[in-house]
Amino acid sequence: MSEPLPRRAAVTGIGVVAPNGANTETFWKSTKEGVGVLERVTREGCEHLPLRVAGQVRDFDPSAAIEERFLVQTDRFTHFAMAAADLALDDAGLGRPETDAAPYSVGVVTAAGSGGGEFGQRELQRLWSKGSRYVGPYQSIAWFYAASTGQVSIRRGFKGPCSVVAADEAGGLDALAHAARAVRRGTDAIVAGATEAPIAPYSMVCQLGYEELSTVDDPTRAYRPFTSAACGFVPAEGGAMVVVEAAETARARGARVRAFLAGHAATFTGASRWEESRQGLAEAIRGALEEAQCAPQEIDVVFADALGVPAADRAEALAIVDALGPHGARVPVTAPKTGIGRGYCAAPLMDTAAAMLAMEHGLIPPTPNVFDICHDLDLVTGRARTAQVRTALVLSRGLMGSNSALVLRHGVADAS
Repeated sequence: MSEPLPRRAAVTGIGVVAPNGANTETFWKSTKEGVGVLERVTREGCEHLPLRVAGQVRDFDPSAAIEERFLVQTDRFTHFAMAAADLALDDAGLGRPETDAAPYSVGVVTAAGSGGGEFGQRELQRLWSKGSRYVGPYQSIAWFYAASTGQVSIRRGFKGPCSVVAADEAGGLDALAHAARAVRRGTDAIVAGATEAPIAPYSMVCQLGYEELSTVDDPTRAYRPFTSAACGFVPAEGGAMVVVEAAETARARGARVRAFLAGHAATFTGASRWEESRQGLAEAIRGALEEAQCAPQEIDVVFADALGVPAADRAEALAIVDALGPHGARVPVTAPKTGIGRGYCAAPLMDTAAAMLAMEHGLIPPTPNVFDICHDLDLVTGRARTAQVRTALVLSRGLMGSNSALVLRHGVADAS
């Protein structure tokens, strides 16, 4: 008897809440047009800090999307996660498991870098100004980086395998890999993704220790990777969630397969060791290609990590060529995050959403605010580039040394 074919992990739903759009459609419209929304930080209590520019989510009313009983016990980063999860589930055509599937067949996995800093700060201020009796009961859970996984699963009634990935910024891609492997092992569906809310006084102070952070106060110049003017990155809030299912299950219920999570690999090279990240990132790319059974020349676009630090940018450019060979110098590379900011764990999720939409629309989005490229890359700048995109490579590195690579295949072009 022949071995059954392995289950393929397919994305059937996408939900995005980002600085350039509080829903997936607006996000893509802004991304493909290269709209830059970086701005001076306006959040109360942040005016005196040296971090001047960030990507802030506008036009997002959590009370319009989330029930009051969940709002009071959660931080802004979890509000983003719940809203994005709703968008992804609606896109996938999945409702509550009591009606659509057994509750234990659907799980949740998220990644987060800092957790609920805004909520935690507020409760600590009450502790020191009024006393312990004024600290709310949800302080014990709302700040925790695993809160989004827990709240999404509770709110939607998902009782399948749930987890949180702590792997630096690259954890966003690692969460997708975790979801894909759960589906391959037999879970019907996983809601996966990452959201962040680092634009609050306490959270921003914690970030000031990062040497890679840009303190330039001009939004058009604060984040310009791969250029001679690179001066670090600026943070962003928001994120994305996706629904990952077995392709066979999705097709049986008539769902659209938007993309396949074809291959992933991760490495670790140490905090701020950007020269060493060249080898680590290249090894992650090779591992992702091997798992996807993908030849280097099949990659149609690379969504770059794009840290904005000269040594890190150089290492990434060299890693792409190291792993993809001569094709690495010719393949289109893009970094839409230069228009919205680098959202820590959420950044590669927003890149993944953009990559899947790029495959569907045959359009590679540009890299806002970047013009004078000083690395041997075919960086897409100025305006979107029309292209047939069947396979995309998404890259991510963390400030603490994690490296991750994800290969995506087009849901229609690779439907066999």
